[in-house]
Amino acid sequence: MKRQSGRADSEIRDRWIARFLAHLMTDRGASVYTQRNYRQALAEFFRWHREERHQPPRWPELQRDDFRSYLRFLGRRNPSRAAIQLRFCALRSFYKFLIRRGVAAVSPIRNLALPRLGKRLPVFLSARQMLDLLDAPLKQLKTLQQNGETKVDKAALLRDVAILETIYSCGLRISELCGLLAEDIHWAEQMVRVRGKGKKERLVPIGAPALVAIQNYWNALPHPPSGAAPVFSANAQKLKAMYPRLVQLRLKRYLALAGLDPRLTPHKLRHSYATHMLDAGADLRSVQELLGHAHLVTTQIYTHLTTERLKRAYDAAHPRA
Repeated sequence: MKRQSGRADSEIRDRWIARFLAHLMTDRGASVYTQRNYRQALAEFFRWHREERHQPPRWPELQRDDFRSYLRFLGRRNPSRAAIQLRFCALRSFYKFLIRRGVAAVSPIRNLALPRLGKRLPVFLSARQMLDLLDAPLKQLKTLQQNGETKVDKAALLRDVAILETIYSCGLRISELCGLLAEDIHWAEQMVRVRGKGKKERLVPIGAPALVAIQNYWNALPHPPSGAAPVFSANAQKLKAMYPRLVQLRLKRYLALAGLDPRLTPHKLRHSYATHMLDAGADLRSVQELLGHAHLVTTQIYTHLTTERLKRAYDAAHPRA
């Protein structure tokens, strides 16, 4: 969704939108991305209704035809199907909130026909590509040292090794990675406590290579973290947690160094984790729990990847295919 100006959002004066957004942040523990997207979606509908109907929306009185009109308005702007789905997902959640608060009796969006999303398979790296990416920060460190560079931020490069290893080892969302605390790592059990969406926590196994990478990174810091300090710091001198944008920028660098598409996002490493787990024989329910998916159907998209791989292998190898 396109970013709206701060001034435009500040023009929205609606107590129920404000209460809903506060509910998202405090009660549901929604990610900053969900909060931003829902805020922009509701502000956009508010502005449309005010301009189209010449008054702010009276939420309990709105009818399905109002949202059909809004859908036609969006269609004239030719947004993607995903963008339309996102806007109505925000409106649907908002109405659920209003119904629970006794403000609205029913949702006028219920059963409203929306453009269907096309099936898109997750993009992922092969096992070989993943290993090349994991090796990229140490290769850069070695190259810089061989070239006699005097200002090498060794701690940052070791941190990036640990970050890549941890995302791939645990299948973490980028927000989950940035939120990891030192006390969340159970070294002896090789487990990590992860805070997922909606303040839900789960325990996830972490591999020995990731643990070694984290320890190597901590050894390079002037003050290794402990307790509630972040596992990964944006700056070696200050225990300020890594933030998603910095992770994205560092990943782009290593993708390019590994000869891979620099447009790939950290979430694609999560896709790679899930796909490689299923390829190796993990059952779908276990992968669902490891990823922290609330519903199995969310995890099932990865089975299409493994099914397509099996079909290709069958077509290439079977004499009667």
